[in-house]
Amino acid sequence: MFKDLTKQEKAWVLYDVGNSAFTMLACSLVPIWFKSLAIGTNPGQITSDRATAYYSIAISIVTIIIALLGPILGAIADHKDTKKIFFTTAVSLGVTGCILNGFATSWTVFIIIYILAKVCYQASLTFYDSMLNDVTTEDRMDRVSSYGFAWGYIGSCIPFLVALGAYVLGPDMLGKIPGNLSRIIGFAVTGIWWFCVTMPLIRNYKQINYVETEKGAVRKTFRKIFGTLKRIALTDKKVLFFLIAFFLYIDGVGTIIDNCINIGTDLGLNTVGQVIFLLATQVVAWLGSLTFARLSKKHKTVPLILVCILGYFLVCLYALFLHTIWDFGILAFGVGCFQGSIQSLSRSYYSKIIPPENSGEYFGLYDIFSKGASFLGSAVIATVKLAGGTINIAVASLAVFFLLGFVFLKISDSKPTLNRQNAE
Repeated sequence: MFKDLTKQEKAWVLYDVGNSAFTMLACSLVPIWFKSLAIGTNPGQITSDRATAYYSIAISIVTIIIALLGPILGAIADHKDTKKIFFTTAVSLGVTGCILNGFATSWTVFIIIYILAKVCYQASLTFYDSMLNDVTTEDRMDRVSSYGFAWGYIGSCIPFLVALGAYVLGPDMLGKIPGNLSRIIGFAVTGIWWFCVTMPLIRNYKQINYVETEKGAVRKTFRKIFGTLKRIALTDKKVLFFLIAFFLYIDGVGTIIDNCINIGTDLGLNTVGQVIFLLATQVVAWLGSLTFARLSKKHKTVPLILVCILGYFLVCLYALFLHTIWDFGILAFGVGCFQGSIQSLSRSYYSKIIPPENSGEYFGLYDIFSKGASFLGSAVIATVKLAGGTINIAVASLAVFFLLGFVFLKISDSKPTLNRQNAE
């Protein structure tokens, strides 16, 4: 699959393989490890409800920090010969935090280090996404972006299986030596994998699109961001309506992913069973992303995104018929078919309709919509559940986000492109 990629494209794709390992760990074992440190009756420990609340607050803090810093860091990184420096710094700090997380002996230290590692990880993605304009050409963006998500899904399973093995078998194989030994192994393997797989991009990346550095660059950056927001709102309707559409349908995607554990729990699926389904979904997402990568060679980007949105719309409606574990498996299969594709195609399409020399700044804005997503969807889930509704109805309610996203994307597609000559 890598044969038709250039050296820089391969290096760029490999970073998705590296950072996805941290994502996989974060959405599966990290919450479990945090609660194992936090919950108890010993001094400094807390109840399960408080642990859940504090963990949610930590994730919210990360989202707020990235929402505030993303556009600023992205705009500064757009200056000549700076993007690689920012990217390398973010990755190095993120990897260091990931490894140190395994050695935390209290839940407060654990969550503080995790917040810092997560912020650096999210910041690295802002720089990474904006690199797409430099590593490939416009006609290859869909394919390269799809390969990134595809191999990220399957590649992340390798270090995760080691971490999962240490977690499941640790108590028997490692005896009573620190119960945190499996945690140390999990974080260390993930961090080392993340860094090693990133090295080709650090070595080979060259910033082609940039803006010239001027005096007072930081002060001018703030002025420039506000100017960009004003321009998007008033004149660049294609980008404006795309970001609205993206926020809506990615909100739905993020909510389903974030609540997969709740769905499984309501169906009586145990923890190990949920992780197995999570792994299976990764494989399906890998195949789905590769399929859409092939389709992108012959079809325009927007129709492919619309197909993904329609697929998620049907998945939400299918949730009304969830009753057994096998029903859950079918739902997970449906999610996997479109999960990577809708994200990769959105990323590449956005790259096509923005000015390449300002890609860092624009992807900083993009990340606000992406990282802030699932907020409204989570509110819908909570409202339905508090009103006495089932998880089936709650998930089905998310269909409205995909319906609205479909409509706004069609509107965006009908608008002229101001920043590119040949965007689809």
